[in-house]
Amino acid sequence: MNFWEKVTGSDMTKEMKIFEMRAQKLTAEYQEAWEKIKANLWQHSDFTGRNLMPILDGVLGMLEETAADGQSVQEVLGDDIKGFCAALVGEEGAKSYRDKWREQLNNNIAKKLGK
Repeated sequence: MNFWEKVTGSDMTKEMKIFEMRAQKLTAEYQEAWEKIKANLWQHSDFTGRNLMPILDGVLGMLEETAADGQSVQEVLGDDIKGFCAALVGEEGAKSYRDKWREQLNNNIAKKLGK
């Protein structure tokens, strides 16, 4: 990725188009789950969203594999897609800008208090 792609985000646009082409090959049930997963994961993105690209790729790969095996979305993700996404982001360590700012504020306060 060169500087211009990083500044404009064109690298991410290309990657998202590839993700969407892959998702269109899934069944309607899996496509609906993919849309819900994307909506829930974007809340945990950093300023650019680049921290979510590997996570989205992994989730889409999992959906493709389970769809090929003939499993239903319920068997794979359960009823709580939002909880699945929160657990997934927590395991991957993806921090949103709010998490980073909160951590920075806590560190600054701790320094001022001498801890």
